[in-house]
Amino acid sequence: MALLGIDLGGTKLATALFADDGRILLKETVALENRKGEEVGSLITEKITNIISSANNDERRIASVGISVPGISHMSGGTVWAPNIPGWEDYPLLSEVKSVCGSIPVTIDSDRACYILGELWQGNARGCRDAIYLSVGTGIGAGIVINGEILRGSHDIAGCIGWMAMQRPFDGKYADCGCFEYYDSGEGSSKLAKAFLSEDSEYDGELRHINPESVRSSEVFSAYDKGDPLAARVIGLCVEYWGMAVANLVSLFNPEKIILGGGVFGPGLKLIPAIMKEAARWAQPVSINQVSLEASGLEGDAGVYGAGFLALKNLRDL
Repeated sequence: MALLGIDLGGTKLATALFADDGRILLKETVALENRKGEEVGSLITEKITNIISSANNDERRIASVGISVPGISHMSGGTVWAPNIPGWEDYPLLSEVKSVCGSIPVTIDSDRACYILGELWQGNARGCRDAIYLSVGTGIGAGIVINGEILRGSHDIAGCIGWMAMQRPFDGKYADCGCFEYYDSGEGSSKLAKAFLSEDSEYDGELRHINPESVRSSEVFSAYDKGDPLAARVIGLCVEYWGMAVANLVSLFNPEKIILGGGVFGPGLKLIPAIMKEAARWAQPVSINQVSLEASGLEGDAGVYGAGFLALKNLRDL
């Protein structure tokens, strides 16, 4: 028996076959290559069909399918909203996948939920009943588990913390992505670098030699590692916001662990002590001393592991 986990991102599709003990039996990744709408749906169903048909022994026979999507999974109707995939405003993914899976059960959830489920199953949140995955990449989201269950909210949108209000007054530039995400996502750190570059005409450091319109967060971190003062200013502000976010999550949910992951927290993991120090200034003083702030144990595979655990959980719940 095998579990099929599928992790759909904004640019790629990862699939993995798992044994029920979490061992990966097979893993593949394919680029979306600018596919949109039904083209992405067809790619998913084709991959599932091929994997089901190629199962040549009992160990690889698909017993359940779990899918992680980058947005909102509407559990009641089986539709998906994924802002990075054109044409997926209310996409009927569940019915499409079920059409090729037959009697095999299928479960879909958001990527942020799958990140924390993956960490609970095979990562650094194993053994926790109250834990949060703070994902910082192109966007920002949080997978939240309370008393062993995913916190979904009344309409499946809980955890969209990129919209946390982190300062006043409101500015119209926050409308599309939220205040926290505007400043502290991968794109947010790039925006800060561009703004600081335009303000400081005398600066002649590492980032001055990069086109300010195309500066990336990875380049900001690289400059920071070399002692660049402007990069240090950007990262210092990011640490403040990350610390405030951690403090808010700790004060609201009193988790055992907060796991930091996503593309930005590759180079950003060395900042965990500074983030924790900043969080301690803002958070409820008892609960901040009860939480552990840790890096993802699964890194870029957290989503596909979480999708595999969705598949396993679905079997257990039947």
